[in-house]
Amino acid sequence: MRWLIGVVVCICAYGAQAHQMKTAIATVLFNERTGNIEVMQRYYVHDAEHVLSSLLGRQVNLIDDQAAQQQFSRYAAAHFSMGLDGPNALGLQFVGQEVEGKFIWVYQELPLPSNPVALWFSFDALQDHWPEQINQVNVEGLGPVRSLSFSAGDGWQSLFL
Repeated sequence: MRWLIGVVVCICAYGAQAHQMKTAIATVLFNERTGNIEVMQRYYVHDAEHVLSSLLGRQVNLIDDQAAQQQFSRYAAAHFSMGLDGPNALGLQFVGQEVEGKFIWVYQELPLPSNPVALWFSFDALQDHWPEQINQVNVEGLGPVRSLSFSAGDGWQSLFL
């Protein structure tokens, strides 16, 4: 019986720690079918609510509050930048956001460029609240998936094509 209690305690402790890893992912899809670069940022709702609540000075619930979702989307868009052939932010167009299960997604796009030599990214969302936050950018649609990982203070990083 003691071992069963120990297993239950371990499982509960794991569950409490399961979301301790602070991460966000942005997928950048070069979509020839639509003629756009499509950016899909994915955040844990819990993390997004915590950051937005801190910024607004009041508790928010992203699942039920469309205005709060839009506010978080503006924050996320301001903390993700993409450049072509240099660290100069392009004007990504906001497309929308949605809550899906435990994630909030933020969508942006821009027209496909012709023959870029390099892609540049800056992705520091949530790192102003959690220095341990790791953000990842995955680039798809240009051959094998390529990725960059961003820690606090990294600034711009590039992928040469």
